[in-house]
Amino acid sequence: MNTPKPVPSRPYAWVSTIAIVWGGELFSVLTSSIVQMGLIWHIAAQGGSAGTITLASMAGFLPLALIGPFAGVIVDRHPITATLIGSDLFIAAISLVVAMAALLGHAPVWLIMASLFLRAIGSSLHTPAFNALTPMVAPAEQLGRLSGIAQCVQSLGYIAGYAMAALLYPIFGLGVMALIDVVGALVASLAVWMTRLTTYVRPVSTTATDSEGLSVAVGRMLSETRDGFRVLRADSGLFALLICGFAFSLVISPVSALFPVMCLDHFNSGTSGAATAEVAFSAGMLVSSLVIGATGGFRRRVVSVELATVTYGMATLIAGSAAPSMFPAFLASAVVMGFSSPLYSAPQIALIQERIAPEYLGRVFGLYGSLMAWALPLGTAVSSLFVDSVGATVWFMGSGVAILALAVTMVLIPSIRAIDDGDRHA
Repeated sequence: MNTPKPVPSRPYAWVSTIAIVWGGELFSVLTSSIVQMGLIWHIAAQGGSAGTITLASMAGFLPLALIGPFAGVIVDRHPITATLIGSDLFIAAISLVVAMAALLGHAPVWLIMASLFLRAIGSSLHTPAFNALTPMVAPAEQLGRLSGIAQCVQSLGYIAGYAMAALLYPIFGLGVMALIDVVGALVASLAVWMTRLTTYVRPVSTTATDSEGLSVAVGRMLSETRDGFRVLRADSGLFALLICGFAFSLVISPVSALFPVMCLDHFNSGTSGAATAEVAFSAGMLVSSLVIGATGGFRRRVVSVELATVTYGMATLIAGSAAPSMFPAFLASAVVMGFSSPLYSAPQIALIQERIAPEYLGRVFGLYGSLMAWALPLGTAVSSLFVDSVGATVWFMGSGVAILALAVTMVLIPSIRAIDDGDRHA
């Protein structure tokens, strides 16, 4: 972890720091959402099949699974400012290459997939660095409220970005959209530089670990990972719940990737309809996160998880059953799916925080993040093998049935049912 922050000369200086950095982040999320949709739509416009589109989505997830377990180590060994600016500039460079290729009229599908993969590498470093920044700068008593605000900032960026993408792509194409993302990354980097974060934080000294041989360092990392797994496995209810969470993510990841396919091919809604569906999903997430932030959610967290599973399954089943003329029903289902997502994920994180001893939390959260990240590319890869033959609508309906079956399974597992009966540290 990073060393404690020194107290600034102005007691509320952290407010301006957070405001500037998050303002840059909002602009960056906005422009990233614009180009992310542009990249997927460009593949569709080039005649890409549903399988190609799902593979492209997988390219954007895979680095999170591969690099995620080690990203925290990289963040801790380098200044937060350097990590944030470096990852943003790396993403900007990738977007600049895409912009130049698109403006010159030669942006093949392989280049788009490569850019999605490389952008995700930058994001896998930027996300933990950004999340680590807030507790270093802000007072501890403000972290809960700031967490809700951060979720809202990201959701608003996604919603506005998808809406703007629908307007920009038909008029200007991918090249201009990618150039806008370059500007967004530069603005975010400038915001971080302006705050002079070194006033607050310093990277921890790594002399001892840097002097270790490679085999010793790898052995130490593997040993500590095994300790985290042992502690997690000892809590049977939490372990079972996280395995169910992996299965849930495995099923819903292709559903999320197939949103554009449903809109473009089944409902014939065009790029504007695809953007509207993404906005509907993000709006549901935004409302749900606001409700959880204001009320704290269900007292029995396992009830929230099970209710979210049932709701998501029903919404997915209805979305797949909708006729081509029932696009509004699909949009309503997207809102419900988005609303269900925080109801599922937030209680799981809270349960980990409550039931795992503090000295093991980092390792357990690392395992949790890696497990969820692997579910995304695996689920997307499986769907890419079959979705072209069975169709996106059938895949949606089958996913809905599978999610409902998972909800029944969770209710039948005694250790999950009893998980709220008493908080404890493993």
